[in-house]
Amino acid sequence: LFHADPELVRVALWMALAGAMICPVLLIADLGRPSRFLNMLRVFKWRSAMSMGSWILSAFGGAAFTAVAANEAIRYGIQLPLLPQIAWLGEFGGAITGLLLASYTGVLIGATAIPVWHQHRHLLPAHFLTSGLGGSSAILELLGFLAPVTQFIGFAAAGVETLVGLLLEWDRGRVNKPLHEGKSGWTMRIAGTLEGPIALVVRIIWHGSPGGRYLAAILFLAGSLASRYAWIWAGRASAHDPQALFEEEHARIQARAAAARTA
Repeated sequence: LFHADPELVRVALWMALAGAMICPVLLIADLGRPSRFLNMLRVFKWRSAMSMGSWILSAFGGAAFTAVAANEAIRYGIQLPLLPQIAWLGEFGGAITGLLLASYTGVLIGATAIPVWHQHRHLLPAHFLTSGLGGSSAILELLGFLAPVTQFIGFAAAGVETLVGLLLEWDRGRVNKPLHEGKSGWTMRIAGTLEGPIALVVRIIWHGSPGGRYLAAILFLAGSLASRYAWIWAGRASAHDPQALFEEEHARIQARAAAARTA
């Protein structure tokens, strides 16, 4: 949108299109049958996380394809009316729907009755968005685009993930036991440390070194991927302890009632 390195823009758009092509395959694998994905597009239910996700994914795919096709046409000297404007609209649409898509998984699992996911339904979308954005920037860095913008996103993403890790570590309620104990707990700590403080410290110490930026990018990507598995494993463990959420909500209701009586 701001006329960055044309080659960086081109690679980023191809990354977007590749992701847009992989996502429907993964979603259909989760749904079981291709027809279920199409059924999601028959109606628009803004209260349904799955329906909204299907529409966002379709919109993102369309925007990414439009942006790539228009930019490649311009690159090879094809002259068509309004082609630059079409390219810009594709990029803008991809940027907006891409941000929504990156946070969509967090919204989806937070809308379930799994205690540990439901407990963090407000944190998960932001966490997944930051992790996805930082991971995309890390891939661009590993491809050689050591531009100021990828450095800035790397710093910002690692900083936010550090705060997310501190918040998760601070909350020690029963609902959060899977985030602190067992396989899911250890994986969550390792993932949060890699994509948070370690990646941040590496960027600070070796911010002017290409090797330091490559290392920080690898650390962030490893932590980002591991955190996805950690959340899934934590959800499976939490599903075996539904009473935890009831106790947590009951305690909150009592606390609010006590505060109201005091007021």
